[in-house]
Amino acid sequence: MGNFIRGINFFICLLFIIAYSYQVIFMIISLIRKPVKYRKVAQTNRYAFMICARNEDVVIANLIESIKEQSYPAELIDIYVCADNCTDNTALYARQAGAVVFERFNKKKIGKGYALDFLFQKVYEMCPEDYYDGFFVFDADNLLDKRYVAEMNKAFCAGNEVVTSYRNSKNYDTNWITAGYGLWFLRDAKHLNNVRVMLGASCVVTGTGFLVSSKIIREYGGWKFYLLTEDIEFTIKSVLRDKRIGYCHAAKFYDEQPTTLKDSWKQRTRWARGYLQVFRKYRKDLIKGLFGTNGFACFDMTMSIMPAIILSTFSVFINLIMMIISAIVDPSSLMTIIWSCLETCRNSLLLLFAVSFITTLTEWKELRCSTGKKFLYAFTTPLFMATYIPIAISSIFRRVKWDHIKHEDTKSISDINKRKRKKNNIRR
Repeated sequence: MGNFIRGINFFICLLFIIAYSYQVIFMIISLIRKPVKYRKVAQTNRYAFMICARNEDVVIANLIESIKEQSYPAELIDIYVCADNCTDNTALYARQAGAVVFERFNKKKIGKGYALDFLFQKVYEMCPEDYYDGFFVFDADNLLDKRYVAEMNKAFCAGNEVVTSYRNSKNYDTNWITAGYGLWFLRDAKHLNNVRVMLGASCVVTGTGFLVSSKIIREYGGWKFYLLTEDIEFTIKSVLRDKRIGYCHAAKFYDEQPTTLKDSWKQRTRWARGYLQVFRKYRKDLIKGLFGTNGFACFDMTMSIMPAIILSTFSVFINLIMMIISAIVDPSSLMTIIWSCLETCRNSLLLLFAVSFITTLTEWKELRCSTGKKFLYAFTTPLFMATYIPIAISSIFRRVKWDHIKHEDTKSISDINKRKRKKNNIRR
């Protein structure tokens, strides 16, 4: 029985390698090639910022301030906010900061997808459909570097109908949870999206910090993506329609990560359940797409949302069942099974550590914390990622809904830049 479970664990490990070995190749490419730089362009486009906020009066003004301080022509930027089911001063503070605000109250249709679609409809009631060339989508807790729009405009003018960007964290140094999020988002940006655009493949939109052409919004009839992970649904829908999703490494923004395990668990449970929803809805189209002109992108999207959850869940269940059977029928093989499980966990954590450590080194200057914490969080991030296994399992069996994660980090973009300048002066 012990040899049987060792064989099962080896087979699961082999499936993981087959599914994700291409991402190892991506990481190697990212280490030997420089990020794509877009040419400077004279063309300027008119953009609207679309921000959905629910009880975000603590942070909303800082985001709007960072938008207003862009190096891009201010007359070509408008800011719209959907104050979604708010019970605080989000609408008031957003108006005072200079945004056009629409308030939405709907207790049945809850989620960012519904709020964003509502906001698009309101904007189109005010402006002609071709008034804006593109729309930026951001969350209320985000902050933008000064050249963000200018850099994204270069990528947009290069022919990308959708462009995502470099996602950093404004509270990376708070604890192992915020660092776990932050380092993995940096890994997604540097070692996945960065390489996807190098190879001409389609990138992945992850929640916030992206630009979409008004042509696509008109084609889709607004924002008709209402699943728990509406960003992934939008990405897959676009890939299936052969839309090009680009990435701009020079466009940087910052967001706030959950600081407690409770909030993190709640958020990532929604993500895990959302991946299942998306796969259930688009699995047939993705399978068909594997044999089309956008085959690699369909494969990449499928690997991004599904196998890890299924294989991890299956591995946990099969090992638990075999332990129970062994304890009852063949106690002598129990230690062999336990040792096999420990070997699997060790190998998985070592692989995650390698990814974390490499990302820490490549993005060293972007990590806003002390040297000691940078190394510490390289070790704790694999543990953070390992918590996805019980999260994925719980998402299968429990009812998951969209819950608000409270944001309380009041840093402005000026605060982040001051800290960056201070660290640079220390190095000198």
